[in-house]
Amino acid sequence: MTQAETTQPATNQPATPQPEMTKRLTGYAHGGGCACKIPPGELEDVLAGLGAVPASPNGELIVGLETGDDAAVVRVPGSPGRLAAVATADFFTPVVDDPYDWGRIAAANALSDVYAVGGRPLVAVNLLAWPRAVLPFELAREVLRGGLDVASRAGCHVGGGHSVDDPEPKYGMAVTGVADPARLLRNDAGRPGVPLTLTKPLGIGILNNRHKATGEVFEHAVAAMVGLNAAASAAALDAGAVCATDVTGFGLLGHLYKMARASGVTAVVDAAAVPYLDGARESARAGYVSGGTRRNLDWVAPHTDFGDAGEEERLLLADAQTSGGLLIAGEIPGAPVIGELIPAAAHPLIVR
Repeated sequence: MTQAETTQPATNQPATPQPEMTKRLTGYAHGGGCACKIPPGELEDVLAGLGAVPASPNGELIVGLETGDDAAVVRVPGSPGRLAAVATADFFTPVVDDPYDWGRIAAANALSDVYAVGGRPLVAVNLLAWPRAVLPFELAREVLRGGLDVASRAGCHVGGGHSVDDPEPKYGMAVTGVADPARLLRNDAGRPGVPLTLTKPLGIGILNNRHKATGEVFEHAVAAMVGLNAAASAAALDAGAVCATDVTGFGLLGHLYKMARASGVTAVVDAAAVPYLDGARESARAGYVSGGTRRNLDWVAPHTDFGDAGEEERLLLADAQTSGGLLIAGEIPGAPVIGELIPAAAHPLIVR
């Protein structure tokens, strides 16, 4: 694993005893983690035509809605030219039963969008929806404590937030960061002849779905999800990369399709080179595949030449990740190369 995937012990307060629940935390959610995302095709239809520019903008929008990139980037007016503000928000329903782990995962996932564009997070605010008549607030405190610990590890302040009473628990963060506008990682900057690197193994969504169904705990999946993508982002910039995205709810194929389409290239995936978490393939074979993963596959299938890849392989490559790794057009030390970008072909995606 790369440095970006390693976890460190929390430095804030010690864990407090958790109140008993009438059922598991994931049982209060209709889905889990980034698998709850609105299907990408439906989302693009909703967002079509909503990219209007203000009559008198307060700053230059460098990265916006056009390519569905990971965060918005605005050049800061009056700055020396090497300062841009990065803004993003991400939240979701419980992906694990442990509230502290859920908070850590959600925070790492939100921070990842800043790292995915080559930025550094400065301050975050909590986004919390809580069924106050059903779940005790002691659990909400554990969720917030988990988010605070991960943000602190990232050097990011947490300056408050917003909460609402909601029938379904949800948590995440809105994060503001900074970046050098001349050294961004964009999803539309891919060029032919560049290798593709993936910094975390796939299979998170399948193992989370198995956890939701059976209660089995997969500590290695939690460790992957709480790992920050900070070091991977810095390594990509140091290597001269200009194109990247993070792999979350739309799966590897979904996010790679968006990159290839925005960059006007075809992406080739070497299926045998893609890393997976232990137990992911067996869990997929046992049927622990989320609806979000199947929707991802339905979306990319018309744009993909799958070759000899069977349904199991296709579902694994489309697995809806939560707090996944970075997908970088370029190479960084310690992370596997899983394919390459080539000139545009009949299909934006090719699986070999």
